[in-house]
Amino acid sequence: MDLIQLTTLLKRHMKDLKAYYESHEPPKNRRDHEFFSFVKTQTEPIHILLAEWEEKALHTLKQRQGIHVYPQQIISSKENMRLLIMHSYYIDTRKRIYMEMYKSVQYVLDQLLHDLQSGS
Repeated sequence: MDLIQLTTLLKRHMKDLKAYYESHEPPKNRRDHEFFSFVKTQTEPIHILLAEWEEKALHTLKQRQGIHVYPQQIISSKENMRLLIMHSYYIDTRKRIYMEMYKSVQYVLDQLLHDLQSGS
């Protein structure tokens, strides 16, 4: 999968995570092993995708000119996305903080897509 496809897929996963965050209640017991297993099976593919995205994005930044995203933004976006994944299921942060992280990751993904698609 190329970087454009990976980035687009991550954006779709982000929308799904946000929808889950907005439509569910926090788990009654955060130590529930059944819920943990559910979260793990739901999020493991996203974590794998995220690792592949980071690797390809950092490699692309080194190889191509005209991409207006810095390596630190890629690394920070990966970390913020990992936090979003967990906060989406455990719903343990305020909506304002969640949305700030969401918008931050969204901005980097959008900028990267724009630069890749414009052929800069």
